[in-house]
Amino acid sequence: MAAQPKHYAGDGSHTSSYYAASANPSPERPPLTGAKEVDVCVIGAGYSGLSTALHLIEKGYQVAIIEGARVGWGASGRNGGQIVNGLNASLQTIKKRYGTQTATFVAGLVQEGGEIIRERIKTYDIKCDLKEKNIFTGLTKAHMRELEERQNVWKAYGIDNQEMLDKNQLREHINSDLYEGGLIDHSGGHMHPLNLALGEAAAFEKLGGTIYEMSMVTGVDTDAVRPVITTAKGSMTCKTLVLCGNAYLGHVVPTLTSRVMPVSTQVMATEPLGEEFAHALLPQDACVEDIRYILDYYRLSGDKRMLFGGGTVYGGADPSDIKSKLQKNMIKVFPQLKNTKIDYAWSGNFALSFSRVPQMGRIGNNTYFAHGYSGHGVTGSHTFGRILSEAIDGDLTRFDVFEKVPWYPFPGGRMFRVPYSMAGSWWYGLRDRLGL
Repeated sequence: MAAQPKHYAGDGSHTSSYYAASANPSPERPPLTGAKEVDVCVIGAGYSGLSTALHLIEKGYQVAIIEGARVGWGASGRNGGQIVNGLNASLQTIKKRYGTQTATFVAGLVQEGGEIIRERIKTYDIKCDLKEKNIFTGLTKAHMRELEERQNVWKAYGIDNQEMLDKNQLREHINSDLYEGGLIDHSGGHMHPLNLALGEAAAFEKLGGTIYEMSMVTGVDTDAVRPVITTAKGSMTCKTLVLCGNAYLGHVVPTLTSRVMPVSTQVMATEPLGEEFAHALLPQDACVEDIRYILDYYRLSGDKRMLFGGGTVYGGADPSDIKSKLQKNMIKVFPQLKNTKIDYAWSGNFALSFSRVPQMGRIGNNTYFAHGYSGHGVTGSHTFGRILSEAIDGDLTRFDVFEKVPWYPFPGGRMFRVPYSMAGSWWYGLRDRLGL
């Protein structure tokens, strides 16, 4: 008998993050055992899978989710928690690459993910510390010109939720001397990402859906008339299969392996700062990210900790010392935090596409997939989940647009995608340091 592959998630416990330590109560679901059948099977209980499944079950479909670890175990439960509108690739870039029609289409949905998140929180009473507004900061004059261009482009598409902030105006939001200014998006926001995922899972189950946890997928037959998914202890046959494993799908579907690369990013949480100190740092309680290629992002948690993230490791490995890596960056922004204790530090993977545009498509007639949000998955995954549900329900209008957007493999294939991306990261990091 062949040995079973080692489970990538160990015992399935969430990483030792602040989010896991402050998560709302959630049951442990049993693994898939025996042979089951369902209308729609979704692989992955992160935001993409949960969004797709919840939309479909609201439409009356019988839906099951197969999750390799626990709900929200991957990027959906580890990210910075920022509701940032847009894709990684800017509207300017999309227009240059794919034309005005595609850019106009994308502009029409860049705020949709945040709207879906807010609707889910309200409809299903999800407790996840939702707060409003996000700010993009510039460290140089060149950054400020880039932010002004962004605002003007979005205005040209009818999106007018953003406001430029000069250095003095920015100080009303961020008590730091590091920046030249910024751009506030009044339609952005932030929340507790793991609790959002857990709340969406509970809503899905309340409507009759089934989630199987600790069910690592070992095989997928997409050639069959009815796709078949196999795990260590069971199998699922379905009319329609949706692949939402993203950075953690591994090699189980070879067709998708070369399309994206896992990249890790890191986050840490300070000790609680207290209301007065926290307010002194971020008086308006907005979340923040700068616009460098390798950026910092930060915000206050519901209990007034500073959550500070940044950095990338191509290939998905964890840095040896997350705290020291992030702490020096945090102190550059807020010297006031120099002696503040760090309670949690963790890492997680997102899926990077070469074009920085997320991908959506089909394998055969009955298998759909979405992945490659490239660090902008909080909102993008919710939007793509809705679009996938529309397609499965017979409306291919929006799905077809994304399916036709060209995707490109990383130069050199799987062997050289990490060194290639590291070289690109070094080059853009140099431009950031030189203020270009």
